[in-house]
Amino acid sequence: MSHSAKPPTRTARASRRTRRLVTALAVLAPLVAVTAVQSSALADDAPRAKEQAESPFTGLPADPAPVLAVKVDNVKAARPHTALEKADMVFVEKVEGGLSRLIGVFSSEQPEEIGPVRSAREYNVEQLRMFDRPALAYSGAQKGVDDLIQESPLYGLSNDNFPGAYFRDDSRDAPHNLFVHPDEILAGAPEASDSNDIGFRFGDDAPEGGEPLEERTVSYPSADTTFNWSAEEDRWLASFDGEPATSTDGERLGGKTVVVQEADMPLSEFQDPTNTTPFIETVDKGKATVLRDGKAYETTWERTSPEGDTTYTLPNGERMPFDRGQVWVVYEERK
Repeated sequence: MSHSAKPPTRTARASRRTRRLVTALAVLAPLVAVTAVQSSALADDAPRAKEQAESPFTGLPADPAPVLAVKVDNVKAARPHTALEKADMVFVEKVEGGLSRLIGVFSSEQPEEIGPVRSAREYNVEQLRMFDRPALAYSGAQKGVDDLIQESPLYGLSNDNFPGAYFRDDSRDAPHNLFVHPDEILAGAPEASDSNDIGFRFGDDAPEGGEPLEERTVSYPSADTTFNWSAEEDRWLASFDGEPATSTDGERLGGKTVVVQEADMPLSEFQDPTNTTPFIETVDKGKATVLRDGKAYETTWERTSPEGDTTYTLPNGERMPFDRGQVWVVYEERK
């Protein structure tokens, strides 16, 4: 005799539902755990990825940002300088009368003000094209030179054509008292190029070889620039004309890497009344001494076009790794 099956009781149905739920949770638990681990890993990777963004000018963490070059006075009356310690790079270059002038290149950080600002020179157009289309802050220039700057791809924003970004410090004597607000200059250069590879390479460790060195001086007819190695500060401390170079905040100026780059300096097409204005050849090749970690390394520098990188190569054919931090490039006249 057959009997029809009795329908499950409410209690039995609930029990089966409970068992199915427990089974499902057991299956899902590892997936949830894996997802949580992956989410945690992604969260951990986010800040690490940001930390890996590296300035091509210093080798330190920094996001790409617009490039501002500022021509800076360097006679005694112009010192101390304001905010050069915040530059990614500082160039030291010869001008008329055998004096020196500086260019601070800023991207990783834009201070509130920089100066004192002075005039540009013909070779700055070719020199600064390595940054593609940077903003250039300068007090002015001879008419022919200023025309050259304005016709170039650079954002040439001077006290003559963009005066709202500049101000005079009455505590100093003119013409050594002109300062610039970087944010206002960059507002006038909305498409200024971001920091990008210009040929520098960086490494935490110095290469093999190198000659121990405590001091290096580059002399122009009317100006000396000296760097002394400080093991205590782990960098090269700068001096101008025998006096320690400092900022208006009291900080000693200097860099982790110093490049002494030999270059030809024929007379410029645009001359001042002394007829001694040089043109520094930055598209060329030659010798460069790279200072890092208390040693001097002999390298070969090369730049094949105004838009090209400047490379520094060791005798073994490898690129010279700079130390991470501010870089100084000092042009020395080729003998």
